[in-house]
Amino acid sequence: MSKSEYLKLADAIAAEIADGTLKPGDRLPPQRSFAYERKIAVSTASRVYAELLRRGHVVGEVGRGTFIAGEARRGVAAPGEPRGIRIDLEFNYPLLPDQTALIAKSLEGLEKSEALDAALRQATSVGTPAVRSVAAEHLSQGAWSVSPEQLVFTGNGRQSIAAALAAVVPAGGRCGVEALTYPFIKGIAARLGIALVPLAMDKDGVQPDAVQKAHREAHLSAIYVQPAVHNPLGMTMPPTRRTDLVRVVEKLDLPIIEDNVYGFLDSEPPLAAIAPESCIAIDSLSKKVAPGLALGFIVPPQRLRESVRTSVRSGGWTASGFALAAAERLMNEGVVAELSRLKRLDARARQKLAADRLSAFEIQANEKSYHLWLTLPAHWRSQTFVAAAARRDIALTPSTTFAVTPGHAPNAVRLALASPAMDQLDTGLRTLAAMLNAREDDFDWTE
Repeated sequence: MSKSEYLKLADAIAAEIADGTLKPGDRLPPQRSFAYERKIAVSTASRVYAELLRRGHVVGEVGRGTFIAGEARRGVAAPGEPRGIRIDLEFNYPLLPDQTALIAKSLEGLEKSEALDAALRQATSVGTPAVRSVAAEHLSQGAWSVSPEQLVFTGNGRQSIAAALAAVVPAGGRCGVEALTYPFIKGIAARLGIALVPLAMDKDGVQPDAVQKAHREAHLSAIYVQPAVHNPLGMTMPPTRRTDLVRVVEKLDLPIIEDNVYGFLDSEPPLAAIAPESCIAIDSLSKKVAPGLALGFIVPPQRLRESVRTSVRSGGWTASGFALAAAERLMNEGVVAELSRLKRLDARARQKLAADRLSAFEIQANEKSYHLWLTLPAHWRSQTFVAAAARRDIALTPSTTFAVTPGHAPNAVRLALASPAMDQLDTGLRTLAAMLNAREDDFDWTE
């Protein structure tokens, strides 16, 4: 069968999806059965399925098959935006009831002419000596001591990741990432022309031998990892694994882009504490303070600082002067530290509630995290469960959002626990538990 003919077959399936003949959640036959029905070779059926997967028409779930995904999307799909749904377990925006008053008190006087005049001036990627000094003190943790001269600032954590990637991975290059990872890095890498290579994981995080294997086969330029409170799995990499991973990447001379945005919820120092010359540490204020008061931090090795600064400038990712001025006050007056302490307590309370309500089901959780990973019973599929939850006005994130390799997502969902009020969270978890006990075929889709 020619290339145009196999594409015609993919177009025919796409048309059946568009006209409703095939509906979201419908399972396609195994590739051998599809080949037999269409009187084509199994290898051709594989190409048809791969093309449907590439177009976003279908999703694969390991050990379960290939399913219609719903709305077709071309290219790399980024997670959506908050949808105003009643119980949001999709996005993690930890906001405490009294934190606005605490922030407002710290920012008093910033509206006055002299302070505001300075804040509204054009900022640079390295801010001012004052904000560098207070930020270095804020970020330093345990054995990790940050020098003010290392710091580079961006508008938020995502921009910090983009700048770090652009600084160390050339267009057309490859970056190793956890097989399940922070979803936005997929879109960032696609826009930068960077290929992501999935790295096998276990209960402790990325496996060091997986890094060696990936570098041997794909020649990596860097790796991106989340050693503390991994998103979506929640685990924190133990010291032994950290040491083993660092030993491997230093031997391979690979930079590590270390995402530490959730690190404030744990007490483990960053990888940069044991590998300061290999790690580009990333942090931000969005989780510690609020998403509307964002500031990104990059702590590169001294040898990479100018490359990172150039990347920030060329990408247009420089933080605003107002964000730097506000952050300086919040860090200097201990507001960020206090909010971080309170959010650590809040995360534990939410995890305890979730563990109680979902005790009958298979969850992977870290008591310090704001999210958990729920493996679904065999009678539910990830995409369908998310759609069913939406019918109950509950937003969840399917495993496919986090999978680097299309078609290799486990049958699971992530629950973000930070956004709802505690009573809403309790209601949402009880509702999900009831749904999990029901079969997909028995679910009432009319509510």
